[in-house]
Amino acid sequence: MELAYIPSPSRGVLYLGPIPLRGYAFCIIIGVFVAVWLGNRRWIARGGRPGTVADIAVWAVPFGLIGGRLYHVITDYQLYFSEGRDWVDAFKIWEGGLGIWGAIAFGALGAWIGCRRRGIPLPAYADAVAPGIALAQAIGRWGNWFNQELYGRETDLPWAVHITSTADGRMPGYYHPTFLYESLWCIGVAVLVIWADRRFKLGHGRAFALYVASYCAGRFWIEYMRVDDAHHILGLRLNNWTALLVFLLAVVYIVLSARKRPGREAVVEPPAADGGNEGDGEPEDGAEAEAEAKSEVEDGAGSTKKT
Repeated sequence: MELAYIPSPSRGVLYLGPIPLRGYAFCIIIGVFVAVWLGNRRWIARGGRPGTVADIAVWAVPFGLIGGRLYHVITDYQLYFSEGRDWVDAFKIWEGGLGIWGAIAFGALGAWIGCRRRGIPLPAYADAVAPGIALAQAIGRWGNWFNQELYGRETDLPWAVHITSTADGRMPGYYHPTFLYESLWCIGVAVLVIWADRRFKLGHGRAFALYVASYCAGRFWIEYMRVDDAHHILGLRLNNWTALLVFLLAVVYIVLSARKRPGREAVVEPPAADGGNEGDGEPEDGAEAEAEAKSEVEDGAGSTKKT
């Protein structure tokens, strides 16, 4: 007799009349709101203006969703293009299937476009939103629980997740809840980045690189536990190799960036031109702009000590 386990929802969608309310989509949406909210607070504390993070997220989020879906479809193409499969399913993002590697890469591209339009350095923006992205991942992973997917090996631990679905070859039973492990890990990553950023005054993209490296470290061992179908290279899952490569790149970036550009950006956002035109404002000259930015940082930090 099983003493305890994490039950799976009987279904991942509820209907409000003809409108489907999908648990996976709700988790993604809530995660985005949390990332924007926390990123906005951190951006203001760095001397930026309210609303800038959300404005750039309008570019970053759609690009991230497209990139995440592309990575998933390309690396798991057999789910959509092999015999007996319907390629139209590749567009059904609400059924699950987002690769974080593609989401971050394409999301960064969208953020770069948004930052360039406002005259903002992308590394500073990335540092501000890094812990919020980790929290968004922590929330988004619960979408896999709603879909009864991405679990680990069988286990008799009291926190095992009970899989009841038989769709797509699933075998009902009790498995490691890797979605939960990754969710908790991402919360730890967010806390680590916030602490390190306060302690060491990380700048020029190093807070974001720390988020990437620490996430990859956790993703490596969590990925190793998963039992869903995946491509293997030299005995390791493809995502294990991706996590290892991205981890090394992030660490190299932290080391080289710290040597080349120590400290933090003094100015992260140019002041608005003509008293309020935020789109194409140019920075003020010399010490006046820097003094204003530092003043805003001090004021913002005082009002956002707890993030």
